[in-house]
Amino acid sequence: MAEITKIFKVLICDHIGLKFGADYKPDASEVRHHIEKSGGIFHVGGADNNEKIELGKIHFFYLPQLSTSDEILRLTSNGQYDAVIAAATFIPAAAKFARGGVRIGAGTGNMGSASWGGGNGVGGLAPLMNTPSFNSRATAQMAMKALLHFVPDLPFEKLHALCVEGNFDTGKNLSEYPTEKLEGKTIAILGYGNIGREVALLARSFGLIVKIYARTKHQQWIESEGFHFAASALEAAAGANILSVHTGLGPHDAATGAYANQSLVGSAVLSNMAPGSLLLNFDRGECVDATALDQAMASGKIKHSAIDADIFKSTEGTMSGPLLPYLPLAKKYGTRILLLPHAAADTCHTSRVEGAKQAVDQIIDAIRNKRVTNLKGDLPEGYTNAGNHTVKNVGKVSAKRITDVLDNPIKFSEVTTALQNMSRLWADPTKQAELIKTINHHAKLMRELGLIGPLE
Repeated sequence: MAEITKIFKVLICDHIGLKFGADYKPDASEVRHHIEKSGGIFHVGGADNNEKIELGKIHFFYLPQLSTSDEILRLTSNGQYDAVIAAATFIPAAAKFARGGVRIGAGTGNMGSASWGGGNGVGGLAPLMNTPSFNSRATAQMAMKALLHFVPDLPFEKLHALCVEGNFDTGKNLSEYPTEKLEGKTIAILGYGNIGREVALLARSFGLIVKIYARTKHQQWIESEGFHFAASALEAAAGANILSVHTGLGPHDAATGAYANQSLVGSAVLSNMAPGSLLLNFDRGECVDATALDQAMASGKIKHSAIDADIFKSTEGTMSGPLLPYLPLAKKYGTRILLLPHAAADTCHTSRVEGAKQAVDQIIDAIRNKRVTNLKGDLPEGYTNAGNHTVKNVGKVSAKRITDVLDNPIKFSEVTTALQNMSRLWADPTKQAELIKTINHHAKLMRELGLIGPLE
């Protein structure tokens, strides 16, 4: 690791620990210890708090209560910090970070600083990075929680109350509550990124038929995992009972001011779904046209919807953010719609901590060695690309994981032996139990080695 001879300051503007500590406040100690173990110095508060700043160190300043653009710009418009780590906080274009930024999570739409060319990371002089996959499962599980909130539509709370009150007879009353299982219904998933794929895997475990819309280059991998490929969002939605959005906003068009996937789910897509369907948007609020959703819910085409998007409140009480257009729908449709404040990924303590640790490592590597991991957009001049780093079995399989098996004689032998045994046992009809156990062992081994999924 290269020696540094000046002071570097990194702003952390979101919580990096969500479980409450002894003081009943979110506990950042796990990431603090990681920073200190990595040779950095952790400060609670801003760089102007008069603490002694040690030369030759990377200093991390923890200000998790920042929210508005004005609050950010007061601290960053003159390049007061060299780099930033953020999760949900929006980083405005005028915020300056000469050494880069990392978004804890997958999408980088909130990383608007011109230092790296905005949320797309195109242009600029500093690198833009993210920590994909750490919060993918948390988001996918919360999307499934919303799905199960609405379907199957058995009213648990009502049945519980009737039982407790002594007002229910299974033999006489159960037939009053018919429902349908998920198995055999169709879910359309828009996007085959880390989160979209995790939703697909969970949906399949419930017996849902899974259709995935993604770019054509993903078709071979989608079909290799046993899912159905759709060439367009319209095709994916055709006859679907559930639609789940996981495309991200996509590139920003400076000329129009719009994102590529803004209003991707509009009237055409919604009208193509089966009557009485469910819409899930645990991606970006702007990916769905709120006016079109209103019309689809009014007609009954969409029976239920769940939206998880950012919402902000200014000191004057003014509300803003992509969840805002959906608020009137809540008044109009009541319990048919569920609105959440972009909480799916950002409430999981473990995901936030592990993502923050990786973000710290990436910032330190970028500052000390000008090496960039999980690059988004362009690689600035003078930096080297260290490739991607993700959680095993979330997202793409890297070439390094395959190389790791080839370089490990024990693991390589275990893999090849399992394959040889399967080939031998298929030819012996008296060894069916042993065959199935060997198949299960091989599948378990592939999961442990992180060799399931599309190739990077």
